[in-house]
Amino acid sequence: MTYFKLVCYTLSFKNGLHGLSTQSVLFKVCNQQSIQHLARISTSKHVYSNPLISQTQSTIKKKSKNVPQDPRVWKETPTHDVKNNLVHYCMMLSKFRLTSLVVMTSMAGYALAPAPFEFSTFALCAVGTGLVSSAANSINQYHEVPFDAQMSRTKNRVLVKGLLEPVHAIGFAAATSATGLSILYLGVNPLTAALGATNLVLYTSIYTPMKRMSIINTWLGSIVGAIPPLMGWAGCTGSLDMGALVLGVILYSWQFPHFNALSWNLRPDYSRAGYRMMAVTDPALCRRVALRHTGLITAICLGAPYLGVTNIWFAAESLPLNIYFSYLAWQFYKKSDSSSSRKLFRFSLIHLPALMLLMLVNKKYWSSAETQEKVKTQDLKLDPKRITVLPRGPVVAAQETDDIP
Repeated sequence: MTYFKLVCYTLSFKNGLHGLSTQSVLFKVCNQQSIQHLARISTSKHVYSNPLISQTQSTIKKKSKNVPQDPRVWKETPTHDVKNNLVHYCMMLSKFRLTSLVVMTSMAGYALAPAPFEFSTFALCAVGTGLVSSAANSINQYHEVPFDAQMSRTKNRVLVKGLLEPVHAIGFAAATSATGLSILYLGVNPLTAALGATNLVLYTSIYTPMKRMSIINTWLGSIVGAIPPLMGWAGCTGSLDMGALVLGVILYSWQFPHFNALSWNLRPDYSRAGYRMMAVTDPALCRRVALRHTGLITAICLGAPYLGVTNIWFAAESLPLNIYFSYLAWQFYKKSDSSSSRKLFRFSLIHLPALMLLMLVNKKYWSSAETQEKVKTQDLKLDPKRITVLPRGPVVAAQETDDIP
């Protein structure tokens, strides 16, 4: 009741209604103003009459005036943040998942080669291949910072967000490339190191700039993906033969349905960043190429036993896997929607490890000695009656002499 009288006295003072009763004040105010205005006046008078609230508000205003506002949309990265997350940032520079796939194909090439398995060489080959791949991915991100910033898939990379500086990426690439190529040259063999250096130059200096020039970049990228299994094969045998060629062709063809399906749903990003991908410039060709190469993979797997790489069981066991892969590519070709492309891409991640495992299980020759013995056996079967011709030499006739005493 006291607060009600206080409100009425305030209204009478504000509106010049001195000496009137409470009812008269309310009657006159209601005729002039709305009830909302009455509530607003009473509330504001109560708030500002409280000295504690008014003092707090004035203090907040003073503080807000003294604090400078930062209009920038970015802020410097603290140094301690880089030190604490250096390993994580290096993994992001190396594109750890992609590098793991490259190392896996290199290990498969080593395991499929017809030579004795040496764990030390196998481990050095895997480490060296992983370091070279990390260097290539780091240089790739260094060149594509302004373009990665325009794509939703790549806008959170460390160089785009400023978590690392470009000099960090170059230093990381220099260290990993030098270490990786040295390991391959000294610990494995020169041929493997040469293949690794070729792949590094091809990926960073030819494929990366070609992405903004022509759709030929997809074919060049497929060559880059086909070299790691050759590195593993060369690391085991020291040479490249028909088995290495079969494995390389399979990896080369696998790149097309894998990447074409991936790029199909990223067309807005690639178009915005200016990348010349098949999915952007020629969508029909993108679908046709994916379908063709699934058929080529099927044909190569069927011919692998006749080329002396696997036994006949590999052709039979890999056929259902390849037929389903071709079916998904056919669905992608006919429907050309995001659902079919996503199914093809996801199955490609299962298809390659499964195919490599089947090739390993059905490997025809497990060592070079077994290969040589098999070749000798086949030669004996082809020519069972061999005549050994002795080299012709001088004939010495024995002479009989009579000793006469």
